[in-house]
Amino acid sequence: MAKVKVALAGIGNCASALIQGTKYYSKLPQDEAIGLLSYSLGGITPSDIDFVAAFDVDKEKVGKDLADAIFSGLNNTPKFFDVQKIGVKVKKGPVIDGLGKYLSGVIKESDQPSVDVAKELKETETEILVNYLPVGSTKAVQWYAEQAIKAGVAFVNAMPVFIASNKAWADRFDKASLPVAGDDVMSQIGATVLHKTLIKLLHDRGAKIDQTYQLNIGGDTDFLNMLEEQRLADKRESKTSAVRAMTPYSVPTRIGPSDYVEFLKNDKICYIWIKGRYFGNTPVTIEAKLHVVDAPDSGGIMIDAIRGTKIALERGLSGPLVSLSSYCFKHPPLQLPYDEAKRAFMEFVEGKRER
Repeated sequence: MAKVKVALAGIGNCASALIQGTKYYSKLPQDEAIGLLSYSLGGITPSDIDFVAAFDVDKEKVGKDLADAIFSGLNNTPKFFDVQKIGVKVKKGPVIDGLGKYLSGVIKESDQPSVDVAKELKETETEILVNYLPVGSTKAVQWYAEQAIKAGVAFVNAMPVFIASNKAWADRFDKASLPVAGDDVMSQIGATVLHKTLIKLLHDRGAKIDQTYQLNIGGDTDFLNMLEEQRLADKRESKTSAVRAMTPYSVPTRIGPSDYVEFLKNDKICYIWIKGRYFGNTPVTIEAKLHVVDAPDSGGIMIDAIRGTKIALERGLSGPLVSLSSYCFKHPPLQLPYDEAKRAFMEFVEGKRER
């Protein structure tokens, strides 16, 4: 299988875990590839993913080799693999609305001039542009999606700005004969997938859900950024819609970041509370606490999303990748329970399903 040429927009903790993961799993026996759907997905292995371009605005990252940039600045996800020089320097992208009120106070913008991103994508022969911009960077995400179309590359949107699930944008990628996947990556063992599974379990077992909430705290720049409430509209919608889709009736639901606790670093702690009733109108309450390291929790899912998008490119598919997005993302074009989404994605990989 030919290399999958990938560019990254945003070199934060999630990009760090993704890059470390591709190198880490390239050195492991296939039966030790924990966290991936399969070591070889459609004939593509983690070692086939080749990072060829990278964009950021942080003075501590721009100009550095990508292998160094992922451990620079305020990145604080654990280092689990020693990444050797990649030979790709991080280029300056436009800020637009990428640095909100709180991030602009802790991140110094590079004084390097912004590059022509579409030109960079073409010159590096990028096939897939992965978006890792901060939450709330609506205009910047849309700008990068525009550059992907302009350069003729696929777009994988890991952040909660609606591109793949927005009909206007999905239609634009379809018209450009390019695949698009997203939106908002759903971690392997994350708060959203756990919450979805619990709600679906109660519904499938005949209980009635009356109320539910999910509160998350963490100590990385993502949580610092999300202290700015006006940047959270799409994030709340993304997480809430994923859970609400598990019942055919409306459930009073509150989901979203709760606070930034600096000393937690890249650790994320989630609290889930569900109140319902079962036989005889008898009350039941479920309380769950989940503690994970945030960035690696999405790394394997993104490796699968990139490989699935490469398969779509090989098949000449365009527009929103429905099954892939339902499995890998919180706000896909079509919400499905986890087991159905996984089955649909595997059928797509095996060529039994178009999208």
